[in-house]
Amino acid sequence: MSESLQDYLKTEQHRINMYMIGLLEKDKMLPAALSESVLYSMRAGGKRLRPILMQAAFESFGGQGDKVLPAAAALEMVHTYSLIHDDLPAMDDDDYRRGQLTNHKKFGEATAILAGDALLTRSFSIIGQADELRPEEKVFLMSYLSEAAGATGMIAGQALDMEAEGKESLLHELEQIHILKTGKLLTYAIVAGAFLAGAKQETLELMKQFGMYIGLIFQIQDDILDVTGDESVIGKPVGSDEANKKSTYPKLLGLEGAKEQMEKYVDLAHQCLEQAIIKSSRLHELTVYLSRRTS
Repeated sequence: MSESLQDYLKTEQHRINMYMIGLLEKDKMLPAALSESVLYSMRAGGKRLRPILMQAAFESFGGQGDKVLPAAAALEMVHTYSLIHDDLPAMDDDDYRRGQLTNHKKFGEATAILAGDALLTRSFSIIGQADELRPEEKVFLMSYLSEAAGATGMIAGQALDMEAEGKESLLHELEQIHILKTGKLLTYAIVAGAFLAGAKQETLELMKQFGMYIGLIFQIQDDILDVTGDESVIGKPVGSDEANKKSTYPKLLGLEGAKEQMEKYVDLAHQCLEQAIIKSSRLHELTVYLSRRTS
């Protein structure tokens, strides 16, 4: 990773964290235990890749300033809600997330469920109350977010992922799971950023294609790290996919086959960006980074 990209990631992580945590700390959540639970998961950090991708897409089409911050914060809250619920005993039953106890291990299952619910619902009000956004932009962003996160997007992917446990999925079935489960929110980040910068409809369609490939790249690398990663670096136990009998790319294609498949998606992602004629190389850099990340 270049020093320039490393600095960019750190700067954007700090910016979104300050904005997002600031909003939540001002909220008068009741009871106090709920507020503590919500802030526990949001302060745990994370790469903030979705907000960063949104900002990078915004800049790639000539956008300037902080206009993306409300939608970026909303998206990261939806993502964090999904992680809190994913970790529950009824789902993946994980004990650690981002190097610390999962929310339900710290606060109990009931409070963890409500913390996730609080983040999901708060996300839409952040967009709705944003002074930076025009009414038609708010409608687009909220409508698209509900679609990307809901039963035609992330939740559908999670349901298919559970149904595939203990079974041998075909490649197209695995792609469908991850285009929905992982790709839809990543695609939202990219399309929302381009949209807020004024990109045309045909360009937004290219960005949807790009987002789909980014989701697949992200998921394959996740699957690879679950086999080869360092638990102290990735912040959660390795081997959990195998323990939960998940369908994964290394399981289906072998480790080398999974890496080869990911490189195909990387090439296709770059092609989408070239067709879109973007004004910055940042999305190209992030595509490579996502395929090589170690956490």
